[in-house]
This record gives sequence, structure tokens and C-alpha cells, in this order.
Amino acid sequence: MRAVIQRVAKAQVSVDNEVCAKTGKGLVVLLGVERNDTDDDAAFIARKVTHLRIFEDETGKMNFSVRDIGGSVLLVSQFTLLGDCRKGNRPSFTLSAQPEVAEPLVMKVCDLIKSEGVPVQTGVFGAVMDVELVNAGPVTIVLDSRKTT
Repeated sequence: MRAVIQRVAKAQVSVDNEVCAKTGKGLVVLLGVERNDTDDDAAFIARKVTHLRIFEDETGKMNFSVRDIGGSVLLVSQFTLLGDCRKGNRPSFTLSAQPEVAEPLVMKVCDLIKSEGVPVQTGVFGAVMDVELVNAGPVTIVLDSRKTT
């Protein structure tokens, strides 16, 4: 599982020009599910998302998590995060899980984040989505649930 975590002032997701999810101060998490991912990978990602200390304290040091600041998460499934571009010019998505495997794991991550007391909204799985965000910092973290080398 691969996640791109962006600290945001606000963000929203639209499908067919209609806003379906939004957040204020918090995180946008773009999440790609690999074909061999498990519930353990979902738990790892959810734990990191909720505990990652990337919000500043009063001295400007990154000391607070999204939980600590009372923020929320906008979780967006994005299989293209797993695109392999090493050969040729067209990405290969053979590492991406099929939708029937990926969607339950995305929802597992969502449920686990909620269980930590962090509000979560999601995009629409499998839809073409427009994601708008105001990156705060900017702070962007790439997280893999398992070592790939």
C-alpha cells in the first residue's frame, strides 16, 4: 500500500462537478492498494496517518499529529500511485489491486482512522475525481506499507 499524505488548510473532492467530500485543516491522503496488500497494511497506513507528527507546535517544530490538532482526513483512492514507469513511457499498473480487493482495504483504512477519533471523508471509489487542495507548508510525505527493495 502506498500513501501520499499532504498537510492541508482545506481540500475537497468533486465528481461530475459536485462536491462529494471536503475537509478543513488536516490531511489529504491519496491511497494506492497493491494486489498483495492485507489488513495489516491497512492498519499500518491508518496508524501512520493518525499519528504522523507533521503539524507545528508553538515553536514551529513538527510535533503534533492530525489527532492532536483536532483535524480531519480526506481519503482518496488512487491506483495510479502504483504506476511503474521504469520501462517505456506508459505506466504499468500491474501492481495495483483489482477493485474488488482494493475497495474493502480502502474502507478498512477509513474505518481504522475513524476508530482513532479522526473524522474522515472519502472520494468515490473508481470515479473520475477532481481534487482541490490548499497545501499547508507545503508538507507532503510518501509512505509505503512495506519495503519494496
